[in-house]
Amino acid sequence: MASVLRVLFAALMTCSLGAAVQAQDPASETGQPAAQAQPVIQQILVQGNQRVEADTVISYLLIQPGQPMDPRTVNLSIQTLFATGLFSDVQIEDRGNIAVVRVQENPIINRVVLEGNRAIDNDKITDEIQAQPRAIFTRARVQSDVQRIIEVYRRSGRFAATVTPKIIELPQNRVDLIFEISEGPVTGVRRINFIGNESFSDRRLRRELVTQESRWWRFYSSNDNYDPDRLEYDQELLRQFYQNRGYANFRVLSSVAELTPDQESFYLTITIDEGEVYNFGEITVDSQIEELNNEFLQAILPITTGDTYRADAIEASIDTLTFAAGASGYAFINIRPIIERDRETQTVDVNFILDEGPRVYIERIDIVNNTRTLDRVIRRELDVVEGDAFNRVLIDRSRNNIRRLGFFEEVEVTETPGSSADRARLQVDVTEQPTGELAFGAGFSSTDAFLVDLSISERNLRGRGQFLRFRISASSRRETIDIRFTEPRFLDRNLAAGFDLFRVNSDFLSEASFQTESTGGSVRLGFPVTANTNMQLRYTIRNDNVFVFSSASAALQGQSGNRTTSVLGYSFSWSQLNDPIEPSDGFRLTVSQDLAGVGGDVNYVRTEIQSAFYYGLWRDMVASFTANTGFILGWGGDSIRINDRFFKGGNSFRGFDVGGLGPRTVSRNDETGELNRGDSLGGRLYAIGALEVSFPLGLPEQYGISGSVFTEFGTLGLLDSVDQIDEGTSPIFTVDDLALRASAGVSIFWDSPFGPVRFDFAEAFMAEEYDRTEFFRFSTRTGF
Repeated sequence: MASVLRVLFAALMTCSLGAAVQAQDPASETGQPAAQAQPVIQQILVQGNQRVEADTVISYLLIQPGQPMDPRTVNLSIQTLFATGLFSDVQIEDRGNIAVVRVQENPIINRVVLEGNRAIDNDKITDEIQAQPRAIFTRARVQSDVQRIIEVYRRSGRFAATVTPKIIELPQNRVDLIFEISEGPVTGVRRINFIGNESFSDRRLRRELVTQESRWWRFYSSNDNYDPDRLEYDQELLRQFYQNRGYANFRVLSSVAELTPDQESFYLTITIDEGEVYNFGEITVDSQIEELNNEFLQAILPITTGDTYRADAIEASIDTLTFAAGASGYAFINIRPIIERDRETQTVDVNFILDEGPRVYIERIDIVNNTRTLDRVIRRELDVVEGDAFNRVLIDRSRNNIRRLGFFEEVEVTETPGSSADRARLQVDVTEQPTGELAFGAGFSSTDAFLVDLSISERNLRGRGQFLRFRISASSRRETIDIRFTEPRFLDRNLAAGFDLFRVNSDFLSEASFQTESTGGSVRLGFPVTANTNMQLRYTIRNDNVFVFSSASAALQGQSGNRTTSVLGYSFSWSQLNDPIEPSDGFRLTVSQDLAGVGGDVNYVRTEIQSAFYYGLWRDMVASFTANTGFILGWGGDSIRINDRFFKGGNSFRGFDVGGLGPRTVSRNDETGELNRGDSLGGRLYAIGALEVSFPLGLPEQYGISGSVFTEFGTLGLLDSVDQIDEGTSPIFTVDDLALRASAGVSIFWDSPFGPVRFDFAEAFMAEEYDRTEFFRFSTRTGF
């Protein structure tokens, strides 16, 4: 009974409340929902602002006078003010018809202080963080900067580094922001392991990686520090290594870095799937351009059927086809290699499809960052001009032409879209480098000879590309003064014209008991024959005065006197180097001939051939082979005077002193039978070759230190019969046997702050007993 009464009471109350609501809300009669009355804003007041103007604060608000005080709009306004980063606290208060906006501004950073950083300079850290003096301080931004600093240390191999930010409050709502850094130890790489490698050992694969295992002798290198980004690059190097050796399906399955318990180093484990070795299958060329013959294009490809598959060979083939099409006048070409793998036969078929691409023309060429060199000096080296068809081959050749000038540290040619789809702009961005040079050279030999060479030269005189050099050289053997000038574009044509004036006093008392004084000059004219060959014509006239001392051997007594030499000559050079400054592939050949006797008192024909071949072995390791030879022959009954003969040694044959090898007057010790050295006589024929491998020493690149190992071998001799004295006819006789000499050693190159320095250490392991050897030599120069 009681429960029934409670239900009836609840029903009566519900009906009563419903009637009351309908009586109070007229909208219920129309069926519309009831709306709560909200005050209308008539004024907005801003409080707490110091630097930010009140109008600026109001401009960020979504509430404005004349609008109701809607809670949703108020919340959005607060969020908008916080998003500006100007305020640390924002409140909006409703005072009837007045909205009061209270703000607390974020402080201004007075200065940023780094404490505890010893391994990394301040500049490297401040370049990474956002906090700067006079910037707005926010805690979110500081925490972001903390992570940035930690990331900088991780990239340098310090994974235990911690950063603690602190602030010191100053008047006028300013703060000093301090980052306290605990760098922690360098996190090295204790071991690099490979899983899944069957064809190559762990040791062989480690050589392909930039990351190295930590060793005590690598204190100058940072490559033995763990860096996740470097490890990603190492994986790409492994892919290139395998795919260039036939493993077309090679994959890196995983790379795991495990921190050792002492948190000082990592174990790196790289899991790979080598796959099978593939060979090239069918190689075809499908040219959609009628003028380009498929058979010819296929014949010039650097790959053939049956060769071991190499990914870089496909790239080289694309370059070859691009060059061939460009040489045929097709600058706009698309080459698409279609690669198909046959798992059963383990071959890779490649079909190169050639399509003529859309034609693009050069709308404009801009030269930038040439602060000293005139625009026209750079533009005249370009093989393309405005209005020409876009040709990648000519553009790359133009870049090499500019680099060959030697005026710029970097040369980059980039293309950007022009005013329309068929137009492109070229930007030649150069980085000027010192072209003036104050050169200083010094050397030591086993006989305590000392050489000082001082020259002042400018390779880009007044930014016009002209060359001017004034040189003074003094040593125990020679004093030289010469002036050289070259105008590379004589009469605004592709002609290099110049002149030389010189005076040379040579003192070979310790080597050959004679002195010479030479005064003269020459004029030169050079021009290109083809894109890769050049010719230089020259005429030289000089007066030579030879003084032979009375103590000299009979082989020199007839050399005294004053004579005038008139020489007409040429030099032909052919270069196929991939880089004119730092070649790693290609060759260079120079043939020179001089004819003396076009007037004057001396008659001879001199021929010299100089060649160099370069081959990249691995990364920055380059092998080179140089072969130089020369021969001089008198005519008209003349023999070759001693001042016209070839003298080799020093820089021209490391391991031997200047004039230290070749024909010489000697005497024999009657008791021991040993030969006593006399005067060096030079020779009419020389042939010298050298094998050298240059490589980085594993030191950080900023130190600029590299090295090389070399061996040199050759001979010098073949005197005229009138200059030879047979043994037995005189106590002092000549030796001229064209014997083979050889040396080996190492060179250290240091790009020091005051200029490049070179140290040569060489040991002559094949020499005659009368030769003069030299173990150490160094030279240096500085630029301005």
